[in-house]
Amino acid sequence: MDTILIVNAGSSSVKFQVFAVDGDGRLRRRIKGQVDGIGSRPHLRATGSSGEKLAERVYPIESVGDVPAALQVAADWLRDEQRITPLAVGHRVVHGGPDYDRPVLIDHSVVGRLERYAALAPLHQPHNLAPIRALLEKFPSLPQVACFDTAFHRHHDDIADFYAIPCQLHEDGVRRYGFHGLSYEYIATTLPKVAPDIATGRVIVAHLGSGASMCALLGGRSIESTMGFTALDGLPMGTRPGQIDPGVLLYLISVKGMAPAELQNFLYRDCGLKGLSGISNDMRELQTSKEPEAAFAVEYFAYRVALSAGMLAAALQGVDAFVFTAGIGENSDGIRARIADRLGWLGVALDPSENHRHSLRISRPDTTPVYVVPTDEELMIAQHTLSLLWSQRPSHPARGRAS
Repeated sequence: MDTILIVNAGSSSVKFQVFAVDGDGRLRRRIKGQVDGIGSRPHLRATGSSGEKLAERVYPIESVGDVPAALQVAADWLRDEQRITPLAVGHRVVHGGPDYDRPVLIDHSVVGRLERYAALAPLHQPHNLAPIRALLEKFPSLPQVACFDTAFHRHHDDIADFYAIPCQLHEDGVRRYGFHGLSYEYIATTLPKVAPDIATGRVIVAHLGSGASMCALLGGRSIESTMGFTALDGLPMGTRPGQIDPGVLLYLISVKGMAPAELQNFLYRDCGLKGLSGISNDMRELQTSKEPEAAFAVEYFAYRVALSAGMLAAALQGVDAFVFTAGIGENSDGIRARIADRLGWLGVALDPSENHRHSLRISRPDTTPVYVVPTDEELMIAQHTLSLLWSQRPSHPARGRAS
């Protein structure tokens, strides 16, 4: 059976999924797994299509010291125990810069271009590229496809993408890119099936997780996003501050004496919910904590989401629907309620029972529709990978649907 391997590599884990490709091009998720604890307590976990456990094992620290080694562990297990040899590998790559507005087949030239954006996504880009390099070296003929979190936003109007700085810097690539694009693209392609009445309208989507952002969809296309040049911008996140006055950064450098590397580490790892609360970057832990700092961090998060909804409503010139997705958005009825309470002026009013049940539609009748739609970035990557793979074969049409 033909399969496609999807890889999402981070600093301490490699997440992977395997999709089977049926004869008609339909995609079926077969395996979902990850190797985490890289360099500390390496651990392989994997489940099958029905959630059944396929693997649960720990490895010696010295055997899995980096991302390529973790990918090798996963690849060996897939080949030796699951008899899987993929047709192609699809990768999530956070930053495509100004060069890439769609998925692309990877070669050494592409990797070289993508390395230039490592400084713009230091928590993601180097780790996204590590398994790509490893596979290029070991299996140079294996097709690999890069799918970018920035690509879905690359057709914004100039007025949304420019900063008020000299235009030459924009030409150099200093512009608002937006992120979580694979998630927003999945929501945009799913709405016609689950909520056709609002799919072509003015929709605000809130991707709320450890990384968080929001997007304004008009007719299924992104026209505005809360994130900009890097994934630091916009909403407060688990460890990132979101919107911040650039003067604060100048102050931290000139008065507090922070070096650039120290400042980068501070902004990516020590701010956001973790910095505000002094307790945790995990929204679940903050919601159950009795500490006032935790309560403040939770309320601050809801407040900033509501503020950003107002900005996106202005970009859309109105709102026809609101969608929650990602870890917090899909699973926390309490956070959804806090945000909705601040959006009454947009006609939002939740049905508490439907919200508590995590229903598809959680709003009251005759109010602005509010939906909870689970995202599936991996399926989006698989679809792009299969389409690009088939596009290289002129005798076959591009195809790839989920079942």
